[in-house]
Amino acid sequence: MKDSEETFSMTAQPQPLPTQRTDLLALLRQPHTYDLAIVGGGATGLGVALDAALRGLSVVLLESHDFAKGTSSRATKLVHGGVRYLAQGNVSLVSEALHERTNLLHNAPHLAQPLPFVMPSYQWWEAPFYGVGLKAYDLLAGKAGLGSTEFLNVAQTRDLLPTVNPQHLCGGVKYWDGQFDDARLALVLARTAAAQGALLVNYCEALGLLHADGRVAGVRCRDTETGETLEVLARCVVNATGVWVDALRQQDSEACGRSSQPIVAPSQGVHLVVDKEFFPGNHALLVPKTADGRVLFAVPWLGKVILGTTDTPRHDLPREPEPFENEVAFILNESARYLQRAPQRKDVRSMWVGLRPLVKPADDEGNDTKTISREHTVAISQSGLVTVTGGKWTTYRSMAEDVLVKCHEAGLLPDLADSSTAHHRLVGAPAPGVATTPISEPPGMHQYGLEAAAVGQLPGSTAMLAPHLTEAMVRFAARHEYARTVEDVLARRSRLLFLDARAAADAAPAVAAVLADELGRAVPIDEFVTLAARYTMLP
Repeated sequence: MKDSEETFSMTAQPQPLPTQRTDLLALLRQPHTYDLAIVGGGATGLGVALDAALRGLSVVLLESHDFAKGTSSRATKLVHGGVRYLAQGNVSLVSEALHERTNLLHNAPHLAQPLPFVMPSYQWWEAPFYGVGLKAYDLLAGKAGLGSTEFLNVAQTRDLLPTVNPQHLCGGVKYWDGQFDDARLALVLARTAAAQGALLVNYCEALGLLHADGRVAGVRCRDTETGETLEVLARCVVNATGVWVDALRQQDSEACGRSSQPIVAPSQGVHLVVDKEFFPGNHALLVPKTADGRVLFAVPWLGKVILGTTDTPRHDLPREPEPFENEVAFILNESARYLQRAPQRKDVRSMWVGLRPLVKPADDEGNDTKTISREHTVAISQSGLVTVTGGKWTTYRSMAEDVLVKCHEAGLLPDLADSSTAHHRLVGAPAPGVATTPISEPPGMHQYGLEAAAVGQLPGSTAMLAPHLTEAMVRFAARHEYARTVEDVLARRSRLLFLDARAAADAAPAVAAVLADELGRAVPIDEFVTLAARYTMLP
């Protein structure tokens, strides 16, 4: 056991809250008018729930599937200030992101940590050119900086990137950003909000809005497990459904006899996962401009390596988007240019796709998402529906704060206490200064932070169901992390589906058996096995 895990077990931690679904639904049925009802359980919605609950507001959040099922579990796993946006001249976005990066790394150090990057140079001018920009990045970060940018010679670059292509290598630049486990961070956000009194229910679909006297008055929802429909009243309703926000906006407009124009231009980002042998070490690689002008990352994460990503416009909104053939070819071909041993299609352990909810300009046709701003927007309809979309994981906290301020300014919420999320440590966060296991290392008990001891006390703490997954972890997921399905466990409580899809499929029967024991009902696996197969089928 690592020293950090020993520290967790010796440190007092409140007992984890239960997430018994019957209890959650019983609370949802009670007649009550909430201050705030949030539709959508991704990063943005969960951030709003936590901020509102900490301010003393009564909060309910409804998620149609699982928390972070969509975009919020499919990021490139980077907590970054947006060095790319500095090149575009968007200083305000970079400054905000750098500040929020510091907050996130402080509030959840077991799930978000600094990560060193190396940008190899193959032209004599690249290191000084990009290095100057990164030095400006350091200056902008100020006290929020994680480390100074360094210029590297050829030997130093190869030492930090042992498998980098040495041909024509001129040196490199090292700088710092952050990385995280997105789905597990979403879970601790949900659980931290619940600890502050918020009611959060997954697998509870918003069927439509309730209106009274031309104003939004709540949400009609359905428990997707039983089909039961419920009406939830609220003074303020926030539409935080990511790339799907336009559907609820359209419902609102139609109910009030108006029309609305879509505000989201979805962009697809593809990621491929390969074994560490292709890119060992704990430094990430960044190519700021590939042959066709795109960006390429190689990021060590949970014992594997993530290669990506792409930025491709998409006009449909599937729950499980699949990559286009040219996207996979781009990642593999560009990886071959920068790695000594190029990963082949057969080497891909898993593949996932995320849809970015980019806010499109009024005159945009959605055909070039690379140039669309990554900033968020908050829009309030004539009937009072609050829609928030855009932005990125790094700035989820400041986005939430902005949402609540605008709700208050619009008269939808009473006077607000000051936000306290900037320094509110999330569930499981160890004390400042406590050693943590790098996120680049394989997953394990350390990911639970101070709750590792509670997990270890459950039955099956030594029974391995899959690589880095014990029976006790599955029981904890069911009892305290809202898990209802095999996918919930293997995609988001454990990240095995994203690390090795075949291993996840193999583990499905054992996980289903433990879940069935915990939930008191049969838990099917066929749908998950089919999904896992899709994560290995490259076009």
